[in-house]
Amino acid sequence: MHVLIVDDERNIRESLRKYLSLEGIDSNSAETGEEAIILMEKEHFDAVILDLKLPGMSGQEVLEWIQARGILSPAIMISAHGEIPDAVEALKSGAKDYLTKPFDPAELIIKLKSLVENKRRENLLEAEKRTAPQETSLIGKSPVMKELSLRIDKIADTDVTVLLTGESGTGKEVVAHEIHKRGPNSADPFVAVNIGGIHDTLMESELFGHEKGAFTGAAARKPGLFELAGRGTLFLDEIGEMPMALQIKLLRVLQERKIRRLGGTSDIPVNARIISATNKNLETLVSEGKFREDLYYRINVFKVSLPPLRERREDIPLLAENLLGKAAARMGKPAHTISPEAEKKLMDYSYPGNVRELENVLERALIYCDGNEIRPEDIDLHTMEPGGVPPQRTGGKPAAGDVSGGPSLEDIEKKAISEALSRWDGNRTKAADELGISRKTIINKIKTYGLEDGTEDSE
Repeated sequence: MHVLIVDDERNIRESLRKYLSLEGIDSNSAETGEEAIILMEKEHFDAVILDLKLPGMSGQEVLEWIQARGILSPAIMISAHGEIPDAVEALKSGAKDYLTKPFDPAELIIKLKSLVENKRRENLLEAEKRTAPQETSLIGKSPVMKELSLRIDKIADTDVTVLLTGESGTGKEVVAHEIHKRGPNSADPFVAVNIGGIHDTLMESELFGHEKGAFTGAAARKPGLFELAGRGTLFLDEIGEMPMALQIKLLRVLQERKIRRLGGTSDIPVNARIISATNKNLETLVSEGKFREDLYYRINVFKVSLPPLRERREDIPLLAENLLGKAAARMGKPAHTISPEAEKKLMDYSYPGNVRELENVLERALIYCDGNEIRPEDIDLHTMEPGGVPPQRTGGKPAAGDVSGGPSLEDIEKKAISEALSRWDGNRTKAADELGISRKTIINKIKTYGLEDGTEDSE
């Protein structure tokens, strides 16, 4: 915690700094409001202790400056007994709390910690709004998964930068979240961002935040994901997709451990752990001049390679049971079981799309299934083709054009797309990713099936 003390009485400033130091709280101090503003333009503070009566610029005026600039530091006002109405007015202006002189330093510590904890919770809620909910359990008892779990234990208690590698769909975000959960700051936010899913022009603002008026359309101050992560974890997925210009800025963040919002004038410390992931060969990208070598070494302090699903087939029954239960709940269907024959069919497949493909297969099986048990004929072990229509199924159910009854594949596809869009509140990119098709394909299918009402053309 980094606190700014603003008081014109030297003995109060020094005694407060000493007391905060005993509590393990770092602090800086200013004698006047003008000095405080200079410090806040250069440094980020977790909280400000602000005297109401100051020579020159008053505490109320400093508070108004803080509010106008959109600075996130919550303020505790200090007032004399006769200034209580002024303190109440300051609360209306945005101060979070106040104390009257003389006050018990222990009470101040309690208020400070409460303010910072409330801010942490606000960041956590904001982070949850801006990142999609993901499966966060590491599932599997195979030797490779046991070894992976041991590696996670070794790095969880450290703050080293981690690079996760592996094929698409192997669960890199799950592993990143597991590292976070097992670490000392698990109560702090876990913030995930897919670099490949953000337009280049928006990426810098998303990561670093921006001030009001920083660019056209910046109607309000917005904290970046580095800031929202606090002392938790920032997960940068698809790091290999990051533009070269932003790679330079990320390198600087990792070196200096601070950021500056777009349009901002003060540096904000970065306390979050950084975990990156890629399904590309970054060494090849470095040799091709598409990824900075110095950044590669910065993010590759500890490398963890995730095994593809075909190398841990014994985990498929456990994974399938878990994923099927979650899919049924998400789709509003009753719990389903998997027949032994269907389980064997699942285990015999190689899954080029890994766990994500298994999840898609099971979701389609739920749509195909007539009862509460998944059978071999319910399992279509092929994702949708680039054209969009699933390939013909084998088994005892009618396919497209079959007049023997039952829904056509077009009906099934329309229902699958509609339900995916509903689960993701109309977000086409996320729905397409869930279905294993491209964004272009889902847009075409939305038009074909007349599903455009209620969907958003959002990333």
